[in-house]
Amino acid sequence: MSARTPSQADPVDLMQARRVAIDAAEAAGALLRRRMCEPLGVRAKGDGVDVVTELDTAAEALILDRLRAAYPGHRVVAEESGVLEAADGGDGDMVWLVDPLDGTNNVAIGMPVYAVGLALCAGSVPVLGVVHDPVTARTWSAARGQGALGPDGARLRLTGPGRVRHPVLAWTQGHEVGRGDPVALRLRTSLEAGCGRLLQLWAPLVAWVMLARGDIDGIVGYRPEIVDLPAGALLAAEAGAELRRLDGSPYELDIDLPPADRGFVAARPDLMDSLLETAAATVNGARPV
Repeated sequence: MSARTPSQADPVDLMQARRVAIDAAEAAGALLRRRMCEPLGVRAKGDGVDVVTELDTAAEALILDRLRAAYPGHRVVAEESGVLEAADGGDGDMVWLVDPLDGTNNVAIGMPVYAVGLALCAGSVPVLGVVHDPVTARTWSAARGQGALGPDGARLRLTGPGRVRHPVLAWTQGHEVGRGDPVALRLRTSLEAGCGRLLQLWAPLVAWVMLARGDIDGIVGYRPEIVDLPAGALLAAEAGAELRRLDGSPYELDIDLPPADRGFVAARPDLMDSLLETAAATVNGARPV
C-alpha cells in the first residue's frame, strides 16, 4: 500500500468510527464465545506453523459486513481475505486493518488467550485502534491524540515506575521468522536472561492490552505481522508507553513498512533505555537469515 494521506473530501468522525469498530469487534467476540466449544475445522496456513479455523473466517465475515455497510469508501486489509478495495469504487484513502482472531494457534489447542483487533488508518498512519477480549467480553480503544479508553470508558494511563530490576516482558515475532534466525534467537535469549519473565502469548493484541494497563512492563517485536500491530501499538502509545525501533531510533508506525523495518521495543518510559541497550547490542551482533 502506498503511504497516502486522506483527502479532504473524505473526513472521518473518529468517535463514530470508534463506535462502529467497537460494535463490530464485540459482535465478533460474541460469535467466537458462542462457537468456541464446537468442533473446530483447523487447517494449516502457508508454509509455517500458523493455522486458520472456521472461527477466523466467520468472525472476519461478520466484521467486514459491518465495516462495508458503514464505510463503503474505505479499503480493508483483513487477515484472511487480504486487501479489499473500496466497495463503492472510491480511492479508499482510509484503510481498515482487521484481525478477527488474534491467537488462532491458542484456540486450536484449547487455550483461551485470544483477541479481536481493528485499526483505522489515514493513508498508512493508524488513527484508531480497538481491541476486544472475547473471553472477558471487555474492550479497549484509542484514537490518535485523544488517549486510550478502558472497558468502563475511563482513561488508561501508565502510572508509577516499572519493575526496573526484573521487568515482565512479552515477545512477538512474525510468522515467517525461521526457527534458526540468529537475531530472533539472540534477542529472545538476551531478553529472557535479563527479565523476571518473558511471555510468548501467540496473541500480540493481548500483550498490547497488558502493557496499556500496566500489567507488564514492555513488549519486544521482531519482524511482526502488520494486521494486528497498529491497533495494539496505538492503544499502548496513547496510554503512555514509549515505542522505539530496535536500534533505538524513533518509531513511526506506518503500515507500509516492510517486515524488516517493523521491529520495535515498546515499554514504560522509565524502562526504555535498559531494554534498548539489550536490543541494540543483540541486533547489531547478529544478522537475520
